Amino acid sequence: MPQTKTAKHSASLNPFKLLNGQQLSFDSPLIMGVVNITPDSFYDGGKYISTDEAIKQAEKILAEGADILDLGACSTRPNAIDIGDEEELKRLLPVLKHIVKNHPKAIVSVDTYRHNVAKEAVEQGASIVNDISGGTMDDKMFEAVAALKVPYILMHIQGTPDTMQVNPTYANVVSEVDAYFKERLNKLHKAGVTQVIIDPGFGFGKSVEHNYTLLKNLHRFTHFDLPLMAGLSRKSMINKVLKTKPENALTGTIALNTLALQEGANLLRVHDVKEAKQVIKMVHQFNHPEAS
Repeated sequence: MPQTKTAKHSASLNPFKLLNGQQLSFDSPLIMGVVNITPDSFYDGGKYISTDEAIKQAEKILAEGADILDLGACSTRPNAIDIGDEEELKRLLPVLKHIVKNHPKAIVSVDTYRHNVAKEAVEQGASIVNDISGGTMDDKMFEAVAALKVPYILMHIQGTPDTMQVNPTYANVVSEVDAYFKERLNKLHKAGVTQVIIDPGFGFGKSVEHNYTLLKNLHRFTHFDLPLMAGLSRKSMINKVLKTKPENALTGTIALNTLALQEGANLLRVHDVKEAKQVIKMVHQFNHPEAS
């Protein structure tokens, strides 16, 4: 039986070594569960703005089997307002410290585009830096990540959160995202960052057409021989097609996560961990009918 795109890609990936002594293996797809400690994120903004509520949700995500817990304290939705690093750290650190202390085996990523927030978070126990700007919004980020010796998630974005959805334009979105990865990866390697996950940035400076073109061609980014992340959960590319709202977009999310896995995704970034785990199990069974 020929290998699937996912199987071929996963087989070529080396595990990541984390500062806490653990390894992150990509032999099978992983799940990153999201907690936004913000009042204004597009789906869960305001739900977990208090430390106690954010901790409760983070622990729920871990209990449901997330491989990585992604903590974000600064909204990057379209037209998001920059809150500054002091407020971001004020929201982030109490939750991060609690998780690190009470769940020492948890792998935590910090969703930030500021190098000083990344540095403080890693010093407090975060294992991964997830940067929606790909280093374009803080020119000290790559140098900081290299010094911290942690894995880095490189995402594509056109513009910044306050401008990215104002008429995003590409001659060829797949080729341009590919070229972006090449340019950014070259800078990362020169800086000394060796463990990188790439993310095409669904919804970050893309129209509905751009997003679905990228999803249909996701496998084309596997030539980098790096783990590939898909963040599709409850986004506008679902809501605009189904004419619904983020809170009613779980079915659409499940559908797109299924397609992403078939196109070579190694990591799903989601709000709904239990459902994502079921998607991974079903796709595995589909690709391996002989498995019991």
